[in-house]
Amino acid sequence: MKRWSRRLFVLFGLVLLSQLPFVYRSYRLKRLDNAIQRLASQRSVEKPDPEFVDYKGVMHVHSFLGGHSTGTFTELVAAAKANGLDFVIMTEHPQQDFDTSAMTLNGVHAGVLFVNGNEVTTADGDRLLLIPGNETTSAASTKSTQQTIDEQKARSGLSIVAYPNEFHRWEANGFDGIEVYNLFTNAQHLNRTVTFFDALWSYRSYPDLIFANFFARPDDQERRWDEAMVSGNRKLVATEGNDAHSNVGLSLNDSAGKQLLGIKLDPYERSFHIVRTHVLIEKDKTLTRESLLEAIAHGHLYISFDLFGDPNGFTFIAERDSQRTIMGDELALVSGLRLKVNAPLTCRFLLFRNGNLVDQKLNQRACEFEIHEKGAYRIEAYLDSLPPPAGGKPWIISNPIYVN
Repeated sequence: MKRWSRRLFVLFGLVLLSQLPFVYRSYRLKRLDNAIQRLASQRSVEKPDPEFVDYKGVMHVHSFLGGHSTGTFTELVAAAKANGLDFVIMTEHPQQDFDTSAMTLNGVHAGVLFVNGNEVTTADGDRLLLIPGNETTSAASTKSTQQTIDEQKARSGLSIVAYPNEFHRWEANGFDGIEVYNLFTNAQHLNRTVTFFDALWSYRSYPDLIFANFFARPDDQERRWDEAMVSGNRKLVATEGNDAHSNVGLSLNDSAGKQLLGIKLDPYERSFHIVRTHVLIEKDKTLTRESLLEAIAHGHLYISFDLFGDPNGFTFIAERDSQRTIMGDELALVSGLRLKVNAPLTCRFLLFRNGNLVDQKLNQRACEFEIHEKGAYRIEAYLDSLPPPAGGKPWIISNPIYVN
């Protein structure tokens, strides 16, 4: 065998060996997909909530209006409908010469409720989600964080801290919540080379599940949320951010802008499937802009990674005698107070008090925790039957029940 032939053979062998880890990672995703399908067949809701309806949707979504997204309104509506969403909260980047909050999707489209909003950066360098948005947000960069929050509150709107790891003015008063999980922030930790080969081997069969390879519990964001609640002795709503832009990929267009060839790695339909906000609204109310924002303001919601399983039917309540309190609400510490949690799948439930793990229950669909101390209590649910790379990572993150 000639020397160049041997070298070529060795090189070919090394290339094959280098791909073995990615073949295995693709196998792991196949195994995870099978486990998710098995779980779906075991799902059941034994006791539907008698007082609230669970509406699923997404928050922190951008379109072409913001300047660095390529997503169209048609794509947004189609993705929301394909995912069976009830609502989508838009958070357009402001523009100097026009009001993006007025121009974005708003109202009901194809049976999905859209709410207009803005993502702004203040003069202090803090980023906030303002829901609903308004025509003054283009000037937010000249105003302090506190002034921006105060003006939003005067309009009876919500202010959510986005990217809490980059937030500075924690002493500010009046913001309503914190974006505890952000899909884009999580994706920044991925290794691009590894992800390229993951996509090469798994994109065709398991495009959504590639997310599981880099999914991580938002430890820092949850810590900042817990600290802000405890240090400020205040209620703060935890929200998720899909941070959907639909702008990652390659395309070839003609001079008229018509796409001739292209692939998009983060289409809305995919990002809307991964993580969602589940909002609880009283059964005697319909889903409207007003009822949705009211429920979010009260913290009547939980975050779920629906990619791993449908959480509808999850409840977390405090109960004593005939008194019943749900996530986001307050009640007094009394003798015999119990927190009750239910899920449609067998879980490991972790109970946190003021950010500290205080108890857990294994392999349960329903369980109780007896409470003897004041504090902000919240639940995280884990599907321990899922194999790597999803095993040991949260499925549900609840908002707290506040015991005073």
